[in-house]
Order: sequence, then C-alpha cells, then structure tokens
Amino acid sequence: MEISVVIPVYNEEENIYPMVDKIEESFSGKFKEYEIIFVNDGSYDDTYEKLEKLKKINPHVKPYHLIKNSGQSAGIDLGFKKSNGDLILVMDGDMQSDPEDVFKLMEYIPNYDMVNGKRATREDGFKRKLASKIGNGFRNFITGDNIEDTGCPIKLFKRKVVKSYILFDGMHRFLPTLAKYRGFKVIEVPVKHFDRIYGQSKYKVFGRGFKAFKDVFAVRWMKHRLLKYEVEGE
Repeated sequence: MEISVVIPVYNEEENIYPMVDKIEESFSGKFKEYEIIFVNDGSYDDTYEKLEKLKKINPHVKPYHLIKNSGQSAGIDLGFKKSNGDLILVMDGDMQSDPEDVFKLMEYIPNYDMVNGKRATREDGFKRKLASKIGNGFRNFITGDNIEDTGCPIKLFKRKVVKSYILFDGMHRFLPTLAKYRGFKVIEVPVKHFDRIYGQSKYKVFGRGFKAFKDVFAVRWMKHRLLKYEVEGE
C-alpha cells in the first residue's frame, strides 16, 4: 500500500461525500494503491450511514466506528493501527485542508520522516488565531520544540514514525514533538487552509486551555524519561 489517509470525523455528515470526492480527484492516477480510513468518533448525525454507503461503492473507503465519542487522539490512534500505507496522511474531515497538498509534503519525505503542515493563512477568525499563537508559543517554551503550527490538520508520516507512537488522550497536539523525541527528522511546510463551508467547528477557542496546559508538562516529562539505549553489534 502506497499511502493511507486517516480522517477522524465527528458529526461531519455534510462533508463526507465532498471529502471523498476531493481525495479521489487528487489521488486517482497518481497512486497505485491508496486507502481512505475514516474513524467515526461516535457521531449522532448521518455520518455513520453515509460512510457505510460509501464503503459499498468505493473500495478505497474504509470506515471504522467508535461506540462513543472518545476524542481526536483516539480517532488518530485507531486510524494509525488500521492503516497499511508506507506513508500515512492525517487530515481533518471539515474540508479546510486540501488533499492536493500531500504532493508538496511528499517532496520532503526522502530527507525527513514526518512533514507537518503549517497553515500559510488561517481562515478561523481572530480569536482562534490568537489562541493558537499563544498555545504554540507556550508549548514550544515548555517542550523545547520549535513547531509553529502543531494544530495544523494535515500531516504526513513515514510508517516507522506512526509505529513508534504510544498515544494518550490529548497527544494528537504533540505529534511532531513526540516524533522528534524518538529521534525522527521533522520539518514544517506551508499548506493551504480554507473556510469551513459545512457544519460547525467542534473546538471551543479557549475550552481546551486547561487540559492542554496539563498535557504539555506531561510531554516534557516524557522527553526526559524515554528509554534510550543501543545494543552492541546492531
């Protein structure tokens, strides 16, 4: 399998069909093999029904359904475990990212293990931009990292990076940092970002602040507690 696309979704019924159409338009004829993995995070709208219909008519679409809403880290973790690609692309299901950007990210794969998107422009409004800027700055100060947009929804990984992760709730915010802690080479590349057309954002601007505040200290603790050893002759 050349590439797997992992898309966690929660109540995105209006975006499911356009999302698949856009990915097919971008990938068809350019990858010999690809799969589109949707992780339905306990949606209560028609997300389930639409994914099940797509599965029957499009062999690339592989949906998985969580019994209850478990959060984005859980969705990404399951998507990683179910993926078969040599490369794994993570995207949100809100149509604010362009799957065509994968080809820009792939240009860096020969020399890097993970390519993190960085929204060249953000179509989220002033409050969300401000919260993101403050959050990224604080996160980098505590973890010693320099990633400017860890919340960018589009990211590309080599399979070995995905296999190295042991994720906990909230850790989706630290994927580039955790990859670096494991010794992988990470780069950040500008990508496109669009206004949301359908549905509503699932994130409150400052609602995640306290939780993220605690998580960042957990990640710093991990930095100094990761097992690091070499075996003679290997």
